[in-house]
Amino acid sequence: MKSISAVTSRSLFSEHDIYLFREGSHAHLYSLLGSHRADEAGQAGFQFAVWAPNAESVSVIGDFNAWQAGLHPLNCRDDSSGIWEGFIESAAPGDSYKFHIEGADGFVAEKADPFAVYAEEPPRSASRLWSLDYSWTDSEWMAKRRAINALDAPISVYEVHLGSWRRVPEEGNRSLNYREMAPQLTTYVKKMGFTHVELLPVMEHPFYGSWGYQTTGYFAPTSRYGTPQDFMFLIDVLHQAGIGVILDWVPSHFPADGHGLANFDGTCVYEHADPRQGFQPEWASSIFNLGRNEVRGFLMSSALFWLDKYHVDGLRVDAVASMLYLDYGRKEGEWIANIHGGRENLEAVRFLRDLNEAVYRDFPDVQTYAEESTAWPMVSRPTYIGGLGFGLKWNMGWMNDMLKYFKQDPVVRKYHHNLLTVVLWYAFTENFILPLSHDEVVHGKGSLIGKMPGDEWQQFANLRLLFGLMWTSPGKKLLFMGGEFGQKCEWHHDESLEWHVLQYPLHEGTRKWVSDLNHIYRQESALHEKDFSGDGFSWEDFHNSDESVISFLRFGKLRDDVVLVVCNFTPVPRQNYIVGVPRGGLWAEIANSDALHYGGSGMGNFGHADAAPIAAHGHFHSLALTLPPLAVLVLKPVANDGGAL
Repeated sequence: MKSISAVTSRSLFSEHDIYLFREGSHAHLYSLLGSHRADEAGQAGFQFAVWAPNAESVSVIGDFNAWQAGLHPLNCRDDSSGIWEGFIESAAPGDSYKFHIEGADGFVAEKADPFAVYAEEPPRSASRLWSLDYSWTDSEWMAKRRAINALDAPISVYEVHLGSWRRVPEEGNRSLNYREMAPQLTTYVKKMGFTHVELLPVMEHPFYGSWGYQTTGYFAPTSRYGTPQDFMFLIDVLHQAGIGVILDWVPSHFPADGHGLANFDGTCVYEHADPRQGFQPEWASSIFNLGRNEVRGFLMSSALFWLDKYHVDGLRVDAVASMLYLDYGRKEGEWIANIHGGRENLEAVRFLRDLNEAVYRDFPDVQTYAEESTAWPMVSRPTYIGGLGFGLKWNMGWMNDMLKYFKQDPVVRKYHHNLLTVVLWYAFTENFILPLSHDEVVHGKGSLIGKMPGDEWQQFANLRLLFGLMWTSPGKKLLFMGGEFGQKCEWHHDESLEWHVLQYPLHEGTRKWVSDLNHIYRQESALHEKDFSGDGFSWEDFHNSDESVISFLRFGKLRDDVVLVVCNFTPVPRQNYIVGVPRGGLWAEIANSDALHYGGSGMGNFGHADAAPIAAHGHFHSLALTLPPLAVLVLKPVANDGGAL
């Protein structure tokens, strides 16, 4: 039996809080559990609370008591909530601490605080007492971000790993800290024209090589780069420059490190006890028990915490497929079916729906992004019609098909033409974001430029063509750092990006191309307003597999708002290539990936083409274009006064 002592300090929990906690619907547990500055009988200190339902005793150890167990025991509430709490007046900001937990059968462990907002820098593993006071200066951004994050807005995301984006070789190749990163990353992203940055998980993680995907601190930004306030400063500076911030978040699994959530009080509190449900063989990590109310509340509170305290503009939820399927990464006999005998994880489905409802209820001006790699239906559809409720879904099918196609030698691309077109069969079934992420440039896959065939010139032409197709296709955009200038080496978390290659014209030209694509994408409403609607896209010609050419139109909300995209996927220029268009007159060539200043050959249409009254592709007018080799052209009609429509 537990030893229950009298509660001598004022509890932060109301009876309603306890009810919601036990129900699994409390989404702001970070204001109650963990450690919080408090005053008790005129004495300043910290209030502690931890959920350890099967512990025999819990005490706080730390700098304030020489790490002696038992000197500051916590009291177990008598309401069967499993919460232990107490006040320590000698505790001060900056002190390191852990919970000393004793359980049945002689179990003894020193655990970091699951709700800690700051931690010691790894490999040390204690939590630190801290307050999240910060004077934000991003009120203008917060007031307008609903329109910026809207589904009809241009969303172009630069995916970043903070520890390797840029390093300081003169100082032992160290990473930049949050405050050093703030002006440098902001200036670069602003120059490049991206609308958002997405940060690989910044939540505290013991193993740097996990890139943050093996999380132990679900409420703490990693201390490798500074304090919580330093991280707030980074977000604040990005917001002041009009750049949104998306955080990668991992509710699917957690590592088994001794100071973490695993076997927290001597029992499986956060994870399933049965390894067929509680162990993920692909990552050798523990799986959250989403059937337990308190665990759902823990994760939901973590998600809302970053939106609340750190003003982030979106959460990219990692490995959603691993949550949805009970047999994910498992062989026959290694998993347990649901109550209906199926492979669907009904508890995870419920959690994801509840999560998205809570996010959009409390923060209607943000978005959630699902990294979901299967054909699970209605991932980005509202929960009230049976969807999972995400704002957007990563289009992994598009990514796989495009990279498979671009790896082909242009001579044989005509036999793989369907890879270019199959995406349009399902492009509008979800709110898709087109990702070329970190996953495509690690583990021996090589860099993006390394996937392109041909000599160096053709490799860069192919990469510019891939980016041009990506930025003009339906769907929002995401590109991992380094891809924008054709980094040659595969990404490695211990090394800086190859910034020195920007001295070479082909690399700098690719960077300029991506920057210009971003600005055209943001300027041309036809390229972003109707990303998720079939009437925002129309094929001109997708049958020309022999010459490996496709052409299509994109439309804005106003039908006269239109752009034409023509792609030539071979190194053979095409002269007088006929493409039908919906109106006569002059069409301006607003983008050409073969321009000299991008590293191309300089072929094109001298900036414009005139639509003659010759029928083609179902239209009464057509353009006779010069198609440069391995290039994309983007054209739009010119108004009668000479300006672009």
